[in-house]
Amino acid sequence: MRKIRYVTLVLCIAVSVLGGATGAWAEEKAKGTANSGNAGGAAATLAPGARSAILMDASTGTVIYEKNSHDKLPPASITKIMTMLLTVEALDEGKLQLTDKVRTSEYAASMGGSQIFLEPGEEMTVDDMLKGIAMASGNDASVAMAEKIAGSESAFVDLMNQKAQDLGLKDTHFANCNGLPAANHYSSAHDIAVISRELLKHEQIIKYTGSYQDYLRKDSTKPFWLVNTNKLVRFYTGADGLKTGYTSEAKFCLSATAARDGLRAVAVVLGEPNTKTRNSEVSAMFDYLFSQYKLHTIHKEGDTIGTVRIEKGVKSQLPLVAKEDYSVLLRKGVTQEGIRHELVLNEQVKAPVAEGQTVGKLVVYQGNDVLKEYELKAGETVAKAGWWKLFKRATGAMFTND
Repeated sequence: MRKIRYVTLVLCIAVSVLGGATGAWAEEKAKGTANSGNAGGAAATLAPGARSAILMDASTGTVIYEKNSHDKLPPASITKIMTMLLTVEALDEGKLQLTDKVRTSEYAASMGGSQIFLEPGEEMTVDDMLKGIAMASGNDASVAMAEKIAGSESAFVDLMNQKAQDLGLKDTHFANCNGLPAANHYSSAHDIAVISRELLKHEQIIKYTGSYQDYLRKDSTKPFWLVNTNKLVRFYTGADGLKTGYTSEAKFCLSATAARDGLRAVAVVLGEPNTKTRNSEVSAMFDYLFSQYKLHTIHKEGDTIGTVRIEKGVKSQLPLVAKEDYSVLLRKGVTQEGIRHELVLNEQVKAPVAEGQTVGKLVVYQGNDVLKEYELKAGETVAKAGWWKLFKRATGAMFTND
């Protein structure tokens, strides 16, 4: 009887251990985390001075390294990444033009901290305001831009929080558009990396975040010299953004990006003790990604990857076209053998179908392990067919030899 109890106990422990290991593996895969070595190895030594940090591949969203990445912390001027995102989205949607004039209100001009010293009533173009936000971290420029887009800073902050919700962010709430200390204003390294990755989809932003120096008020008697607060854009090869931050509460923060050899990295550090440590640790994070990883492309943007059948639509089928490069991140030296992908379409896709509607997914495997999943969306709207068209289609099929 004792032997039976002993064997039963051993089996229970084994099942518990294996179940826990399987659950942890599944959770890591679900997050899209590459084999980062967070528990040991070179990656474990990254960003020792940061209170919170994350290293992400911008193309795939794969997390290479993270440290307290979901801690809710004051983001300081990294807040302006969301401000810039809403600005470039307004430009892409035609709601703004770079040449549009932005008038400075008394309230915008009253902002302290980093600023471009806007005067009440002064006008600058959207183009110059973006320079002032991206390079000089202008608190005044951020508020002026927010008022231009939404009518007031508070209304703009509502848009910021709605965008955070749309992106699925759980650790973020904004109280202003520039990151000055405020109650209930927080984010996390993870969420900032996601916002940064979203901003990088708008390639024109690099014109502003990647410039080291420029001028405002060029034609005036008092031109204003801009020097990028992110020194990595000058001193790290491939660095071209994104945003620094500092307050006494947040300490030294940075969301940085760099591109090299077909890879683009996003590194976020919060709560660094000084600028030297902040810059050196982000540089080391970049070095790690670029030296250890490579991209393996499954489909390039514009590739036709299959078709989906549409029930009762004016079109009976719709081609599925890659909206971006579909890639997976692999360690250098790791064989690509065994990497395969499957097209998994929704069982029933009935008209009407809206443009952008999810109709399936592309699943990338290595062996039996899921490396990445990409949502596949309809590239156009498909209206529901009338009864006469459906009748002709049905009767035509009756007389078609297969």
